[in-house]
Amino acid sequence: MKQSIFSGLLIMAFGIFFVSCATDGTNVEKAADTLTDVAATTPAATATPAANKADASAPAVPTGPTTVMEFDATDFDFGMVDEGEKVSHTYNFKNTGSEPLILSNAKGSCGCTVPKWPKEPIAPGESGVITVEFNSKNKKGKRNQKVTITANTDPAQTFIYLKGEVKPKEGADAAPAAPAQ
Repeated sequence: MKQSIFSGLLIMAFGIFFVSCATDGTNVEKAADTLTDVAATTPAATATPAANKADASAPAVPTGPTTVMEFDATDFDFGMVDEGEKVSHTYNFKNTGSEPLILSNAKGSCGCTVPKWPKEPIAPGESGVITVEFNSKNKKGKRNQKVTITANTDPAQTFIYLKGEVKPKEGADAAPAAPAQ
């Protein structure tokens, strides 16, 4: 942290020096070269912690050659379920490309939607499955739960969906009792 503050102050000082040289017309090229040298030697760690945190939370996209992943179906309609019921569905897919398929991440749109995916590479021509479980506890009404799959495909993200409706528990929609007087 101290190094980041120091680097920022150093760059700012050279910027002020550069502006003052530019206004009186002397050594403008020398000031520009000095500022460029300072910026080039400043450590990359001067990025804000928030920016570093955002990069860390992004799923890792596999590098290298891409392949093709084809699903039998990307949508599943679970119909009507009672609130609190768990719904599970298995999505079948095949690597129809010429490179091994590597799934680096699968993430549900909320904590109530949990995918399980193969961690090992899927060879060309081979198939795999992704199982998604949706917990309808505290959920009501129409649902469209999305799972984002990150893999060495182009584009890197593919989406599968669980759709349906959650019927509220008995009495959940009833008006609250009037306060005692």
